[in-house]
Amino acid sequence: MTGAQGDRIVHIPQPAALARRRKRPDVIADAIRDKIMQSDLQPGDRVPTEWLADEALRASRGTLREAMTILEFQGLITTRTGPGGGAFVTAVDTTNVLSMLNNLFLFEPPSIADIYALRKFVEPELAALAAREGLSDAAFEALQATVRLYEAEPRSASEEYRQRLAELDFHAELARMGSNKLLGFIAVFLLNLLRDMTVCREIYQQPNPRLRRTGLHYQVQLLRAIRAGESEKARTLMHDHMVEAEAYMLERAAMRTRPESSGERDDR
Repeated sequence: MTGAQGDRIVHIPQPAALARRRKRPDVIADAIRDKIMQSDLQPGDRVPTEWLADEALRASRGTLREAMTILEFQGLITTRTGPGGGAFVTAVDTTNVLSMLNNLFLFEPPSIADIYALRKFVEPELAALAAREGLSDAAFEALQATVRLYEAEPRSASEEYRQRLAELDFHAELARMGSNKLLGFIAVFLLNLLRDMTVCREIYQQPNPRLRRTGLHYQVQLLRAIRAGESEKARTLMHDHMVEAEAYMLERAAMRTRPESSGERDDR
């Protein structure tokens, strides 16, 4: 296919042409990955030796080794040598995946507004889902245990900072409990971004007694709504919480960029 750009003819590569440019180890790694996905193999199961035969993959031993290295790096397999060795399926570690995704934004981090644009959509949905589907007693206890970490007045600035992180942990716990694992993963990813951003760390370290009380108010009300199965109330509470949290974070971020007057105080 060609396209016109001024008086010049531009050749637009087709999918088949793009596929031919991929390195052979990547193609082989995808083929093995597809077999694992289409089979009944579970984490811990051995990858059948015949799948990795040179003649079956039409690849040299060197190419196959590179393909296996790619799959190991992706966290899909692990290899063992010696008696009983071979290639074995592994479950991808969520923590490693989140770390790799965070690195995508290492040099161009998203803005606070970008993150909250998603949080305002994702987390209310997760709250409503929890209320609609219900949570087990163990799940409620896990959430309440997180809340208890910041119920008491902090005795130091470092303890107040830990309480801020515990408040984020509440949201992460709730995200992991829902049946929609994709929404939950997105929520946890956004929370990880907030934890890692320098501007957010500095904001979380600023004393603000009112912030802890506000978070407690929302979360106590939210737990009651979830327990009662009131999905729309849970959705509204979480949305309002996100809106207020975003306003606070944006306000504090703006304050970092202008000099603070000698008499300025914030005891909210």
